[in-house]
Amino acid sequence: MTGNTRFTSGASLALGGPDWLVQRRQRAAEQLADIAWPSASEEIWRYSRIDDLDLDRYRPLTGDEIGAVGVENAPGGGVLAAEAGDRGGLIVVRDGRVVHHEVDDDLEALGVVVCGIATCEGEDVGRWLGSCSDASPDAFTVLHDAFLAGGAFVHVPKGVVVEKPIVVLHWSDGDGLASFPHTLVVAEEQSEVTVLDRFGSPDVEHLVDGVVELIVGDAAHVRYLSVQEHGPRTWSNVLQRAHVGRDASLRSSAVALGGDYARLRSESLLTGEGAESDLLAVYFGDQSQMLDFRTLQDHAAPRTRSDLLFKGAVEDTARSVYSGLIRLRHEAQKSNAYQTNRNLVLSEGAGAESIPNLEIEANDVRCSHASTVGPIDDDQLYYLESRGISPEDAERLIVLGFFEDVFVRLPIPSLAGALRRSVHEKVGHLHGD
Repeated sequence: MTGNTRFTSGASLALGGPDWLVQRRQRAAEQLADIAWPSASEEIWRYSRIDDLDLDRYRPLTGDEIGAVGVENAPGGGVLAAEAGDRGGLIVVRDGRVVHHEVDDDLEALGVVVCGIATCEGEDVGRWLGSCSDASPDAFTVLHDAFLAGGAFVHVPKGVVVEKPIVVLHWSDGDGLASFPHTLVVAEEQSEVTVLDRFGSPDVEHLVDGVVELIVGDAAHVRYLSVQEHGPRTWSNVLQRAHVGRDASLRSSAVALGGDYARLRSESLLTGEGAESDLLAVYFGDQSQMLDFRTLQDHAAPRTRSDLLFKGAVEDTARSVYSGLIRLRHEAQKSNAYQTNRNLVLSEGAGAESIPNLEIEANDVRCSHASTVGPIDDDQLYYLESRGISPEDAERLIVLGFFEDVFVRLPIPSLAGALRRSVHEKVGHLHGD
């Protein structure tokens, strides 16, 4: 990895915004000159393509560009936004800047806030921003903090139940730009909310350096789904980190289909007794894509539970990496933690790496992990072909069946159909359809 000459303290200062945000950016920008950028020789970046990244190919937004975009420039939500069905609120973010936000009147009357991080009025966003991400910093979170121009803020007050999803559309379309999308969800005690984050870009050279923070208060319940459909020349690096309180639950799902190199660092810290975290993912790489996942299930309280299921497929010369850690701290007695990663390699030249890890300090826990990497089972193919199904259709059916147990568990069931079609198209590409 080389270069960072365009990402200076002066460029950060030029972004403007509220004083508290400018000060946060400047503190981060001051660290950039001395920061140690990652390389593939580090264990946490093992098997990655990070050494290919040249930051000098990208530039941050200017202050003039920040102020030039209005609601009329907001991109459409695409098929997935429509198929999410009725929504309780919407935030549209373009190149890291919020260009539109709305929330149902009845939710607003209950105190639900849906707005831009840099433009919320009457909200102490600075109180919450960084609550999760500051606990797990790396070079990319520092760069993100130095150039954070805005982002989505969702705040659900104590005891409020939001029945319809809040939809956030992050669109990155500036050629040669770097954008820094941020989603901050605060669900206070005994509240409930579902959030859909959609990340997309066209076929442009773009660097996406994102952060998602999910603050789940005591006895709160958050359902979160991220869908990544970046263009074929987008590099993406996103930290998604959740802090889950006592007797609270997080159901987090990720779908990754796009990008040239797309990395998701998904972390869940269970801070209160009885906290639960379910982490799901579906990913499918083709052409020369690389999809890279690093996960952490961190149990810091007794009687907590986490369950992770990540399933992926690769074809052509695409590659995937999964590296996951279950950490059971000494105070996490009587906790349960499970981790499963399954991978299909659909063609010669493709490859998948799977590296599960355990770190157990407690002595009264239940914990397991499992991983597999391999081709489609020949017996399954033979069974379908012997009943008159063509080899191509048989392969599609097996791949769709492989992903089905994740699709049926998505927090927004209406999206499963669109995602099945996306997977179907990927498999079809392998056969020249």
